[in-house]
Amino acid sequence: MAKHIQAIRGMKDILPQQTPLWQFLEDSVRAVLSRYGYAEIRMPILELTELFKRSIGEVTDIVEKEMYTFEDRNGDSLTLRPEGTAGCVRAGLENGLLFNQVQRLWYQGPMFRHERPQKGRYRQFHQIGVESFGLAGPDVDLELILITARIWKALGLQDLQLQLNTLGTAAERSQYRKELMSYFHDCYDSLDEDSRRRLESNPLRILDTKNPEMAELVAAAPSLMGHLGDESREHFEQLCAGLDAVGQAYLVNPRLVRGLDYYARTVFEWVTDQLGAQGTVCAGGRYDGLVEQLGGKPVPAVGFAMGLERLIALLEQTDLAQRLPGIDLYLVTVGEQAQREGLLLAERLRDAMPGLRLISHCGGGSFKSQFKKADKSNARYALILGDDELARGETGLKPLRGEGTQQQVKISELVDLLNARL
Repeated sequence: MAKHIQAIRGMKDILPQQTPLWQFLEDSVRAVLSRYGYAEIRMPILELTELFKRSIGEVTDIVEKEMYTFEDRNGDSLTLRPEGTAGCVRAGLENGLLFNQVQRLWYQGPMFRHERPQKGRYRQFHQIGVESFGLAGPDVDLELILITARIWKALGLQDLQLQLNTLGTAAERSQYRKELMSYFHDCYDSLDEDSRRRLESNPLRILDTKNPEMAELVAAAPSLMGHLGDESREHFEQLCAGLDAVGQAYLVNPRLVRGLDYYARTVFEWVTDQLGAQGTVCAGGRYDGLVEQLGGKPVPAVGFAMGLERLIALLEQTDLAQRLPGIDLYLVTVGEQAQREGLLLAERLRDAMPGLRLISHCGGGSFKSQFKKADKSNARYALILGDDELARGETGLKPLRGEGTQQQVKISELVDLLNARL
């Protein structure tokens, strides 16, 4: 017998017992974003490879090592999207959404990177991304951070820490980059292999190293704050003042960076110590240079993306799964007429109670076997309909969870009773 085919390494199935948490997460985020006036946009999973080479950069780990790239039958180089921002900008440019307009957009879906799979990091992973275009001030940066804080409240998540930094403008960062390279060149023998590789192409990324042996060296590195001009400094100070005004705690982390040239000024992350090495659950920042880099006219932009797998891992540490609504009723039918009438009764109940979650037993079987399946479904009640009950215009209602005994209910009174119970 041939061995069954298994999922690709690093690409996980999300099973039926797991999807209620995912649905709760997605619905909660969607509801919050709707309250702030953000509209959903849906982009293709596949894009031309050139899009990511131009946006992320050809010398980055993502483009060089992690992208799923192939040629299609027309000889075009295509890539499964490794992130969502580039595709969102491409869609905005292509459809005339960005120039001289303000857009508040969000999207969700799978992203793909060929990384080493580990807890909280997969080769197919899911993100919700939020992007704002056409607003240059710190007020929209503040709005995005407040959106994320409200999302954590809606999810019931606590102990997430907001870390904040500013990267200044490209010109300010260029001067800082020279000083940083000089510093790390003087310490070259103390750099690890990854930092040595980044030194020429992306020295700011050295500041973000996770190697504990590099911590002291990085802590002594020059700070970007000393290279900020008045406008960049004022932008950051106004953002911090806004967070102070609403009572949102934060930590200024001067080592929080992005390695790409189109990032400017505000960057932020929400981190937790409950997920081991994969502690960042949401990352955002201002990327005022990206629209122009992808062929459009300059447009200020800021956004964030949250990793759904990591948020699910946090939700799994709570009792939320036990509190989410499950199946309300499992309909057990005994007798030929009851089986025929049972499906009609189930439809009438669904019509009368739009939120009702009801499973009608299918496939026949004895009363005992049906009851086992009713119990296994985790339904709150079994609704029992036999030919005798049908003749009397009644049905049985038996609690399957907690205390209570079976009672007979007039079918004409069933909706009122279920509304009171459920």
